[in-house]
Amino acid sequence: MGRSRLTPEREAELYDAVLDLLREVGYDALTMDAVAARTRSSKATLYRQWQGKPELVARALRCSKPAGPGDVDTGTLRGDFAELVRRSDEHGRVEKDAALMRALGMAIHGNPELHQALRDVLLDPEVTGLNAMLQRAIDRGEIAADCPALQFAPHMLVGAIIARQLIEGRPADGAFLSAYLDAVVFPALGI
Repeated sequence: MGRSRLTPEREAELYDAVLDLLREVGYDALTMDAVAARTRSSKATLYRQWQGKPELVARALRCSKPAGPGDVDTGTLRGDFAELVRRSDEHGRVEKDAALMRALGMAIHGNPELHQALRDVLLDPEVTGLNAMLQRAIDRGEIAADCPALQFAPHMLVGAIIARQLIEGRPADGAFLSAYLDAVVFPALGI
């Protein structure tokens, strides 16, 4: 779809409104009518730019994220992960992201289009970036190429974020993620 008709500023404004509505009412109650009203735009404009609510929500989430693993290269895997944790902890992102994940949690299971949009726009690029980051660590000799934990690195990281909220009722903040990396991820990778 031709997103070029919107300025980057207007697109960011629309994405912010979508995320605010998502936090307020959840995915199921979020409507294109509500987005149009909140952003003073027409539904026709929204549908010209995005195929529907699943794509709009996925792109809004993608736009709101700080740089992903593919955009970080400090020269060491520890440094790369530390930078990712720092970025995720900036500007109250952890609390905001936790609210968004709660809003999307159940919706993903009942909405295959949303699940696919999130995989295509958000998850797959993150996993690709993480795999590139891990490959650089292998190339530098930080991780053995045959390390059995490599294939589970995305699972370990996503699991930590989800499990903290489920088990403790608190978001996975920077302190938690740093401790988790030191206690679980790095030892599993042989670092």
